[in-house]
Amino acid sequence: MNILVVDDEKDMQTLFEQRFRKEIRAKTVNFAFASSGEEAMNYMKDHNHEAVLILSDINMPGMSGLELLKYIKNQYKTPPPVVMMVTAYGDAENYNHAMQLGADDFLTKPIDFLQLKEKLKI
Repeated sequence: MNILVVDDEKDMQTLFEQRFRKEIRAKTVNFAFASSGEEAMNYMKDHNHEAVLILSDINMPGMSGLELLKYIKNQYKTPPPVVMMVTAYGDAENYNHAMQLGADDFLTKPIDFLQLKEKLKI
């Protein structure tokens, strides 16, 4: 499973690599990381949209995660990637807006990695 993690916090890459160390070694998952919405868009264009799951922070400088979500859902319809929004703010407004734009799931920080692995069926 190819997963693109989009988050402006640099320590998120280390955290995902630590928490999924066993799955990465077993080649069950492959991670790519982008630190902005614009970088994520470029990654998807350059890699032929090979990410089947995108985990995107909502609040980032420049393009927000919600703007990225809207772009992804409009641009990539076949096959549509699964997009899970991740935020430190679990308020109803962000949740509702993300769901209206087509988010497949909504996670709050700090991420519960056991729950995430269950959702991913890993």
